[in-house]
Amino acid sequence: MDKDVVDKDVVDKDTDKRTALVTGANRGIGKEIARQLAEAGLIVHIGSRDADDGQRAVDEIGANARLLVLDVTDGVAEAAEQIGRLDVLVNNAGIMTTGPDVEGFRRAYEVNVFGVVAVTEAFLPALRRSASPRIVNISSGLASLEWSSTRFPVDAASVAYRTSKAALNALTVLYAQALAGAGCKVNALGPGPRATAMNSFAGGDPAEAAEGAVRLALLPDDGPTGSFVAWDGTPIPW
Repeated sequence: MDKDVVDKDVVDKDTDKRTALVTGANRGIGKEIARQLAEAGLIVHIGSRDADDGQRAVDEIGANARLLVLDVTDGVAEAAEQIGRLDVLVNNAGIMTTGPDVEGFRRAYEVNVFGVVAVTEAFLPALRRSASPRIVNISSGLASLEWSSTRFPVDAASVAYRTSKAALNALTVLYAQALAGAGCKVNALGPGPRATAMNSFAGGDPAEAAEGAVRLALLPDDGPTGSFVAWDGTPIPW
């Protein structure tokens, strides 16, 4: 990264404040996570593929929100050049595809797995400038292999989504190990069924799920890493 880009410290001038990036933050759980982090005093970059949708979220959240046009499948490196230092990364952007066809798998993995890798790798230099970096990956209880064998039998319609989130869980463990020396905490959250655009049939409040993500985002230095927990902090089996 060029020195002049780093010295600008980006989209905002509040270099004394902690900063966060939430992908897919223009709606649903992502917007609630961004809202709560902003209320906690962080400068929050609202990652959104669509600039207009993202700006609406920024306007709703208020003074601590900043728009970052970001598609996790395209142009991630260019977006990362706008961020000088980052304390919290929440990989929230996700997609639900239906059916077990190959194209459905490709779409699910492109966003839910490859997109997370692209974003995490691109923003690692900014995270390494933080004294206490945190990464939160929004997963799903449906990704639990144990629960898939006991509580939630796998159906053909959701197999691409569920296996992509299981792969995300594996990435969580690997990144937690790889970044431990940098003091970075990396954890996965199962938000539970929530009423969002991706999951409109569920009835849970996205704000409740966001509380769990924010707890992981603001973990103290003696907090866990490499864990998979539900929104209320209860461990979820891998």
